[in-house]
Amino acid sequence: MGELEELRVETRAFAEAREWGPFHTPKNLVMAIAGEAGELVAEFRWLTPEGSASDRLTPEHRHAIEFEMADVLIFLLRLGDVLDVDLAAVVRAKLAANEHRFPPVR
Repeated sequence: MGELEELRVETRAFAEAREWGPFHTPKNLVMAIAGEAGELVAEFRWLTPEGSASDRLTPEHRHAIEFEMADVLIFLLRLGDVLDVDLAAVVRAKLAANEHRFPPVR
């Protein structure tokens, strides 16, 4: 089992232990992803492009960004679980499709 699948199983167990299944509908999970993505965007709101570089972030700001990224991924994993989507497989398929759309520069 790959790490992505392990995380999927862990997030499922977390949700089941709290009886969140009735709330984790595809619609609700997509809305949660959008909300968490907005919170991630907010962490970068007033930064310059240079100020958003990894080496320019304070440890506190980096931590906040990491947790917002985790929130997005957690809800995406739950959505994949609820819809029975193999996220690793579809990412690979999408990269293969993009290989044709966006050829390497060199």
